[in-house]
Amino acid sequence: MRSAHPPSPMPPDIRLMNAVTALLLAVIVVAAAGLALRWVVRLPVFAIRAIQVDGDVTRNSEASLRANALPRLSGSFLSMNLQDGRDAFEAVPWVRRAVVQRVWPSRLVVKLEEHRPSAYWEAEGADAQGEAGIERLLVNSFGEVFQANLGDVEDDDLPVLAGPVGTAAAMLPMWQRLQAVSKALGEQVERLDLSGRGSWRLTFESGAVIELGRGSETEILARYSQFVRSITQITSLNRAPLLSADLRHADGYAVRLSGISTTPSQVKPGLNGRTKKN
Repeated sequence: MRSAHPPSPMPPDIRLMNAVTALLLAVIVVAAAGLALRWVVRLPVFAIRAIQVDGDVTRNSEASLRANALPRLSGSFLSMNLQDGRDAFEAVPWVRRAVVQRVWPSRLVVKLEEHRPSAYWEAEGADAQGEAGIERLLVNSFGEVFQANLGDVEDDDLPVLAGPVGTAAAMLPMWQRLQAVSKALGEQVERLDLSGRGSWRLTFESGAVIELGRGSETEILARYSQFVRSITQITSLNRAPLLSADLRHADGYAVRLSGISTTPSQVKPGLNGRTKKN
């Protein structure tokens, strides 16, 4: 004979204990699964067995890349963090950018982009020879400053850029434009300086120094182009090579020629230059 009364509800404390027990079991299962997964991905069968290097390897051989990057890699084919792998290869000298991809079942493909040196970089105020204690770095084609073995570029004809921190990206295209204008003189801009106050100065390979002064890029280039168009007349007339020029004058420029000193007393008409024989 069945009882007419429904079963008594479970006490709250028992229900709580059952919920806690179920939660603990779930945590244990998840933890065990995680440990099992970590054990599986570390099995020798998932080890990285080959690294393929594509892209720019002009400054680094595949052997040197592996020797420098492999000690920084950790984990197996499945567990290795690709960002960590990228950082490992980008820490190798001359490597600007690396893209790392997994190729099943055990191969990494690394595509590299190397720095292409465009200039030396010096701290503001270094002289043409580089003062003691000043670290000379390099500037790539993107205007980015990077560090590498300078012996690797000793045969490259690179100019020197010197300016405040963070200005290399603006100085490189400025050098390129000034150099293009200088071709009319048959000169090479060997060094370009930018002061903390925004004043530009260039040095030719011949040693002549040109003070360009301050202003926008357009103003500087216009001022310099005007100088280039007329300076050959002055040097030819005086039969003396250029030593220096100061373009910071509002109504023209002053020049200093070999064997001739500058003075405002004798101005060659129409040349905006001032010279006087010693």
